[in-house]
Amino acid sequence: MNPNKALWEKGDFTRIAESMRESGEALVKGLGITKGLKVLDLGCGDGTTALPEARLGADVLGVDIARNLVEAGNKRAREEGLTNCKFQEGDASNLHELKDLTFDLVVSIFGAMFAPKPFDVAKEMVRVTRTGGRIIMRNWIPDDPTLVAQILRISSSYSPPPPEGFISPMTWGIENNVIERFAGAGVPKEKISFVRDTYTFNFPSAPSELAVAFRKYYGPTMNAFEAAEKNGRAADLAKELEVLFNSKNKSPSKDTTSIPATFLRVTVAL
Repeated sequence: MNPNKALWEKGDFTRIAESMRESGEALVKGLGITKGLKVLDLGCGDGTTALPEARLGADVLGVDIARNLVEAGNKRAREEGLTNCKFQEGDASNLHELKDLTFDLVVSIFGAMFAPKPFDVAKEMVRVTRTGGRIIMRNWIPDDPTLVAQILRISSSYSPPPPEGFISPMTWGIENNVIERFAGAGVPKEKISFVRDTYTFNFPSAPSELAVAFRKYYGPTMNAFEAAEKNGRAADLAKELEVLFNSKNKSPSKDTTSIPATFLRVTVAL
């Protein structure tokens, strides 16, 4: 099996996405969605941004590599009666099933950044976007002191080294890399803009409970725990993550969680 597919089907990212719904909806409100706009939501998970896009009247296709998340997204769309939103399996580095110049807007919120072959990802996003359209990416930033970068940093310190040729998904959070990748797809740098912004994880229980959810359901963290258990270090990893989540919590109550995380907002005008 494709190792990236195995990673994201391993857990149940829906359990993590529940803490991302509120910020996902807020983010979509700033995308300039209009009725009938054709939107590709790439690396969509179970629809944290795809469903809000459809609620605003867009014609949305969500594409994700994980079968379980595609099924969950289609179920959520059916339950809401959103006939203008559908989900299908696909790989962001090879969207062969999608035609050229199809979409007015391609959105990838912490999704396509995790696909291998980043230059292919950029080319595919550009290929399927019509002239005059936009590509919007939200990417985590390497070495950032906020939550997600630190989860991945801690997890990698307990994990075996990645295979030869591995390109970290966090490299999508570096502006020069983004410029280089889209340049490879024929996009000049003046068509690309960047802003740093904040995404907030909101969870109705204590931060330690959200840390447990990441342990149980988030593929990269699950892999780190498997490696740590073999070395007798699982308790150390659990403690380090619990300290992280508690230290980043901005909620006035210890029984609820509100953790901001900084990301790089990328806009490509075609």
